[in-house]
Amino acid sequence: MEESTFDTRTMLSHLPRVEIAHLPTPLEEMHRLSKTLGGPRLLIKRDDQTGLATGGNKARKLEFLVADALAQRATTLITTGAPQSNHCRQTAAAAARFGLRAVLVLSGEPPADQTGNLLLDTLLGAEVRWAGGREREAVMAEVVEEEREAGRVPYVVPYGGSNAVGATGYVLAMAELMAQLARRNLQVQRIVFASSSGGTQAGLVVGAKAFGFMGRIEGISVDKSRPVLQEWVHRLAAKTAAYIGLRSTFTPTEFTIHDEYLGGGYGVMGDAEREAIRLVAQTEGILLDPVYTGRAMAGLIDLVRRGVYRPDETIVFWHTGGIPALFAYRHELV
Repeated sequence: MEESTFDTRTMLSHLPRVEIAHLPTPLEEMHRLSKTLGGPRLLIKRDDQTGLATGGNKARKLEFLVADALAQRATTLITTGAPQSNHCRQTAAAAARFGLRAVLVLSGEPPADQTGNLLLDTLLGAEVRWAGGREREAVMAEVVEEEREAGRVPYVVPYGGSNAVGATGYVLAMAELMAQLARRNLQVQRIVFASSSGGTQAGLVVGAKAFGFMGRIEGISVDKSRPVLQEWVHRLAAKTAAYIGLRSTFTPTEFTIHDEYLGGGYGVMGDAEREAIRLVAQTEGILLDPVYTGRAMAGLIDLVRRGVYRPDETIVFWHTGGIPALFAYRHELV
């Protein structure tokens, strides 16, 4: 990434933002996991510790999204996701914290057992609407109209919180990580994380260009092919840069995507995810989730074993949260 004189104090201070996340999140060594794999040196950025209803990466995005909603005098946050959506759970929590209604449009039919994130959605007071066999976007549009007819002001939070407003949270996250690395005098060759809706990756790449991070930023796709996700993140990064006032251009090839680990598809846990979850739990006492971080760590482990990631490298694994989903997959883990 090219160096830049971008200044967060002057360029981002005008953007609406509320305080939600516990920041900075810890940056920890994973000595035992690294030793078990025979290198490289592994660190973990603990965005599972952001503090919003068990934490997760969406808290950083919601600091900007909720602020934007409040600036528009919104009374209801509306968003969408899968039944075990971490994003929906954190959006519901943010709505509760700021006295807003939350309506969550979830795919499919209601399950017999309301556990994991779905249980927390209910505890947080969110209204859950099930899309059934319909497109979630169509149901969301109906909810928007219903809220307006009821005299409320709806604000649509995009899937995964991944638009230019939400991705701004990860522009600042890159500055946070670089400050932590500088204090330890550490040089990092790669940052690895789960990538799906694209906001985390777009924000990190924009932040890397803004602040001069020279390492590689590598998303492990959990549900999309490389060309599809690469093009989406490319467009989102360009919009994010424009939103924060960074004059910079991007090409799709700047966005590294590994799509070799899609397994049985989104939310389908296989042997690779099970091994990764157990290995990290039993070497580091850190929990990963079945859908995102479990798959991303499975990818990292395979890339180490195949020699793509060398033993002499230093790598940061960015933990994006999602722990409540473990309980919905309990029968597949024990």
